[in-house]
Amino acid sequence: MESLRQLYKIGLGPSSSHTMGPRKAAEAFSARTKGAARYEVTLYGSLAATGKGHLTDRAILDVLEPVAPTEIVWQPDVVLPFHTNGMRFRALAHDGSVVDEWTAYSVGGGDVVGEGESRVSAESIYGLTKIKDIQAYCERTGKSYWEYVDETEGPEIWEYLAEVWHTMKDAVLRGIDAEGVLPGGLGVRRKAVSYYMHASGHNSSLKSRGLVYAYALAVSEENAAGGRIVTAPTCGSSGVVPAVLYHLYTSKGFSEKRILRALATAGLFGNVVKHNASVSGAEVGCQGEVGVACAMAAAAASQLFGGTVAQIEYSAEMGLEHHLGLTCDPVCGLVQIPCIERNAYAAARALDANLYAAFSDGKHSVDFDRIVEVMKQTGHDIPSLYKETAMGGLAVIK
Repeated sequence: MESLRQLYKIGLGPSSSHTMGPRKAAEAFSARTKGAARYEVTLYGSLAATGKGHLTDRAILDVLEPVAPTEIVWQPDVVLPFHTNGMRFRALAHDGSVVDEWTAYSVGGGDVVGEGESRVSAESIYGLTKIKDIQAYCERTGKSYWEYVDETEGPEIWEYLAEVWHTMKDAVLRGIDAEGVLPGGLGVRRKAVSYYMHASGHNSSLKSRGLVYAYALAVSEENAAGGRIVTAPTCGSSGVVPAVLYHLYTSKGFSEKRILRALATAGLFGNVVKHNASVSGAEVGCQGEVGVACAMAAAAASQLFGGTVAQIEYSAEMGLEHHLGLTCDPVCGLVQIPCIERNAYAAARALDANLYAAFSDGKHSVDFDRIVEVMKQTGHDIPSLYKETAMGGLAVIK
């Protein structure tokens, strides 16, 4: 299991798998093909089906066009065996001959895997990759999840998590202050500022819930506009964790040190899902994006409120369990409808999961690892038209 640096990636939206991944792949191919006269990039499967809405072509062209003329070929009906987000890069000489060719896959969370490569990185650093094993270790040693992260990653991880937290806060503040219509043609207006103002007029629980909505909308709208955000675990679900943490930071007065520890715990749970299943909406549906984000945020909230390792695990388990089967069906391939609202709803649900677990002793029937297995199988069983192809579900609504 890799470092949390590979889960929390700082970059530009709107999609980790359709924008950040292809950009990263284009940069890698450009670096190894100096002197190419022309490029040809073929996009396959889900990457082609919703690539225009996700700015996939723009991400690739921004990298390759300054080097040499580049043609994008769209093949949505062709799905390569390894993953539905396939792309083939070809570097051509002046006579049209192929100088170099590379097939790569954007597997979610901004990660790219080349043809024949394993998803398991050589840089795996975590010896324990199941929550039940990590929980047992913590209970045996008296440590918490964030201490296991510190022990594994070393003290330098905190500097990186501080940068992650700073980026998340900035996205919330920019999003709350921004107004207007989001790009893409759907005419979706930014709502974060409206929710923030409405929440300010209420007292107690209504105000609290409204602010959580506002913060999640703020980050998700920044992502949809191509703003700078953090994958948590993806761009499409980037509003959930920041909304919960920023709300608790501002309303409960938790120190930044404790927020960073909560980020470490959240990242650990997200990392376990990424390692053992997937966080790619094109592969397992939105349960792997917003569902995992909800689990991460629930775990973070539970830790901040003093939950035991068992209660933290229970919070995360509920966050994921109650998103099982959630489809990925973005209208017009844009990370707007229903993605933005889902972030707001999942942030509120994360706080509910924490509260529910806090009233318990942490004991329950189905553990987090089992839910991850079920999510993976459910994702494979969901028909492809409900997994980021814009051909089913809400995506076909006119």
